Amino acid sequence: MREEANNLLEILGRSVSKFPKRVALVFGSRKITYQQLNSSYQKLASALLDLGVKEFDRIALWLPNCPEFVYSFFAALSLRATVVPINTMFKREEARFIIENSQAKILICSVDKLEDSENILSRIDTLEHIICLKGHKDKNLVSDFRRLIENYQELNQLRQIEEDDLAEIVYTSGTTGKPKGACLTHKNLISNIKDCAKVIKLTKRDSLICFLPLFHSFSSTVCMLLPLSCGAKIIIMRSVRPFKRVMRAVFKYRVTIFIGVPSLYNILSEAKISPLKALLNIFINPVRLYISGAAALPVSVCKKFEKKFHRPLLQGYGLTEASPVVSMSPIGRRRKLDSIGLAMPSVEVKIVDKQGKQLPSGAIGELLVKGPNVMKGYYNLEEENKKALREGWLYTGDLAKIDKEGFIYIIGRSKEMINVRGFNVYPREIEDILYHYPRVKEAAVIGVSHRHRGEVPIAFIVGQGQLQEREIIEHLRANLAPYKVPFKVIFRDSLPKNPTGKILKRELQEEVRGIFK
Repeated sequence: MREEANNLLEILGRSVSKFPKRVALVFGSRKITYQQLNSSYQKLASALLDLGVKEFDRIALWLPNCPEFVYSFFAALSLRATVVPINTMFKREEARFIIENSQAKILICSVDKLEDSENILSRIDTLEHIICLKGHKDKNLVSDFRRLIENYQELNQLRQIEEDDLAEIVYTSGTTGKPKGACLTHKNLISNIKDCAKVIKLTKRDSLICFLPLFHSFSSTVCMLLPLSCGAKIIIMRSVRPFKRVMRAVFKYRVTIFIGVPSLYNILSEAKISPLKALLNIFINPVRLYISGAAALPVSVCKKFEKKFHRPLLQGYGLTEASPVVSMSPIGRRRKLDSIGLAMPSVEVKIVDKQGKQLPSGAIGELLVKGPNVMKGYYNLEEENKKALREGWLYTGDLAKIDKEGFIYIIGRSKEMINVRGFNVYPREIEDILYHYPRVKEAAVIGVSHRHRGEVPIAFIVGQGQLQEREIIEHLRANLAPYKVPFKVIFRDSLPKNPTGKILKRELQEEVRGIFK
């Protein structure tokens, strides 16, 4: 019986050994084989070693989607160091907090981030060196990425890596306060990779497209680590825009698994296409499976998308602290479109009340998660760890219910629940009704303090054509109890989102704070 892989380097090493000449990464006109990927990351590892990187040091990556992100990720791991990805949308001070908080020793950045990176370098004692992708000459404390790859030999000897070693510290975009660094071990990530491969039946013949940002845990695990573990191919794209380029890549490279977010599937489901393109969607579309993650997928969007593209659209659920995938819609058996699916094979879930007592099937409470994918803890935040991790269970902060067949249904964030005169109102329920209205493209519901009513729901809508508040309210009144109907409807051209397409409700909350006082 084959020995289980102990760390992510062994996982990649097996793919390199079995498929050295198979293309691992495609980026523009570049095609990189598994052997070339292996050689490049090991050369970078030699350079990092020469720069003084020791075991358990942190290496920050402020990089867009590109092969260099993959090289940097595995180069750090090969030295038994820890990767700290940074959101490429972050401004200088946001990035500085993460670099300082994690005590990163090396920062690898893109050219557009170099000026900010040098400013941060001058202000943080723990940061010792910058490696920039290209476009400048080597100077004091700043090296050129390409030159390092060219000038160094492959690493002769890999360090001994244990399964409980930290692979990543991924900072979560918390709703309040500063970001928290979720510490993910090799064991955490390997268990999640194996679960994902089993559920979606991934093989070496698959090709995955990666336009979701690799600094995000969903993309890092599902779009990078997962395919590399199976010898599959990754089509890396800087962005989903322009989308025509993405679609050309899907057909050119015969992408079999398409990973996106609800807002993108909503756009695709609404897009007008010719009869000829409709036929192409049925007969020559190479995609066998569409996967949606990072935010809730409305049932109406799923139905419209599957009707148009004639392929299954599976909804997944996860959170950074769980490496990140917790559940996914099943393949080859009956699905429930309003559910986030079944727990992954190695994951346990349960619903508890405010006292931590387990609730029966169908009851609404907080969703708890347990398994080898659950993080080691937040970096240097003992009090936060006591709240989030109790007796091996991760408290997600999500309100949910589980039916008798094990299907999980997310109701909303516990902090988002709205108390209307003593009645609990869940924004997700209102949003689902809004998405069923024909000309509603996007919707978000938040709770706002009211001087007479305690709290009231407010709906933000991106519409198509001339929508009126009156018609929306009438639609909601026909489908919801009176106390659940939003007090006000606000129309917008767009809603604020993070890089994975998740609507940023906290920004909407700030916008209307105090509106009814």
